[in-house]
Amino acid sequence: MLSRRQKHILLKFFSLFSVVRGYNILVVVIAQYLASIYIFAHDKPLKEVLFDVNLLMLVLASSATIAAGYIINNFYDSEKDLINRPRKTMLDRLVSQNTKLSFYFVLNFLAVVFASYVSFKAVLFFALYIFAIWLYSHRFKKQPMTGNLVSAILAVTPFFVIFIYYQNFELVIFAHGIFLFLLISMRELTKDLENIKGDLALNYKTVPVVHGERTSKIMLTVLALLTIISGIVLVLFFKIGHMYYFFYLSIVLLFLFLFILWKSNKKTHYLILHNILKFIIVVGVFSILLIDVSVVLNRL
Repeated sequence: MLSRRQKHILLKFFSLFSVVRGYNILVVVIAQYLASIYIFAHDKPLKEVLFDVNLLMLVLASSATIAAGYIINNFYDSEKDLINRPRKTMLDRLVSQNTKLSFYFVLNFLAVVFASYVSFKAVLFFALYIFAIWLYSHRFKKQPMTGNLVSAILAVTPFFVIFIYYQNFELVIFAHGIFLFLLISMRELTKDLENIKGDLALNYKTVPVVHGERTSKIMLTVLALLTIISGIVLVLFFKIGHMYYFFYLSIVLLFLFLFILWKSNKKTHYLILHNILKFIIVVGVFSILLIDVSVVLNRL
């Protein structure tokens, strides 16, 4: 049996893990490595990619920055989250705000340290990334359209840094990037619909609050159709191996998303829509393996 002190420490660990969204960061790390192996550096030996210390440092810097971003976002949204996610917020509050802020600065410092191993340019990149995340949480998040756009850009930035590192400018990379960017933009707008109650209470100027739910649904419909088109383009015009299964599944799920969207009028409905998009993103990460299994076997 665990002692009371051990239980308290364990609860605080889970609280901090909840704040930094540890499961999301793990998915990003896996996605960065899979994208490096199959897309960004597909012409390099597998061992050279897996044991590239510079890549490891960039991934660690990205993880630390993202974790710090979740902390500062949690700090600014604590009142809104208490309305929208009361159970999760109670878990998050087991760790004091001072402790979270201290951890925030430690993580950002570590991100700069990791980046400094690669180059001074990497340090500048992550310094700007850290500042951009803070600016988003402090100001842009409460602005309609701008907040959604900035959030989507920040979400794909960890992949952009790997893209810059390998300097692979093949068209297929941009095609994948557009598909991911559109999906994340949909997710951000869906989250605004899901959290409209807290946004209204605290005067957050999100798209649903300023322009209404119907306008938000129209925008989501346009984004979904653009995402479907980008998926079809990837299937028809690019060599993506067996990953076409993922895009077929995504297209079906996005049509299901649209059907549910126009029937939705409750938070639980929007939560279902949000989970559909999260499912597509997570499955998309692991479906990178389907691009060409022989690519890995031949590069061992």
